[in-house]
Amino acid sequence: MPNRPNAAGVFGAAIAEHMEVVRQVESQQPVLEAIARAMTATLRAGGKILWCGNGGSAGDSQHLAAELVGRYRRERRGMASLALTTDSSALTSIANDYGYEAVFSRQVEALGVEGDLLVGISTSGNSQNVVAALAAARRQGMATVAFTGAGGGRMVKLADHLFAVASKETARIQEAHILAGHMLCDWIELDCVCGVERESAVVREITAAAQVEGAR
Repeated sequence: MPNRPNAAGVFGAAIAEHMEVVRQVESQQPVLEAIARAMTATLRAGGKILWCGNGGSAGDSQHLAAELVGRYRRERRGMASLALTTDSSALTSIANDYGYEAVFSRQVEALGVEGDLLVGISTSGNSQNVVAALAAARRQGMATVAFTGAGGGRMVKLADHLFAVASKETARIQEAHILAGHMLCDWIELDCVCGVERESAVVREITAAAQVEGAR
């Protein structure tokens, strides 16, 4: 008969595991910076960021896409980002006609274009429909990012950028994924705000110079 739950065994253990995973994420800052730069380059060029995943990873996809379309921490323009997990009519019709493995790849074919970026999220790195979506994105000329657990699974070979959490525990991997996603949103927003400020400063300088020239 299993022992009754206790605080140290449940909460303490989970917090300790979480903190260990976060420390491992800290060592992947260069990977996250590369992903952030790829995302900002996509958005600056007029492209969009697509997201896909199953279960909790579907929830993360929707959450992070919404942070960009709406806002994370700062007032700024909306950004082009879309979760491929939300259209129940598309998901069910594609699954019915082509099989569940095609629910994301078919949408990538329909909505993704060269210059866009796809983020595939899978704690195992082996979710077939996410693997298929990354492959479709490659064929479309899109940049690809994979969020996975330890090892990266089959998604490793399909990702331009791989963020692999050094854990086999699904819950801990998901916690690291949403932390990384929030940090990426923070970077993208800062880049956007700074870019607008730079553009405004240039406009002010041009306007001032024109006023000086006109006064002569």
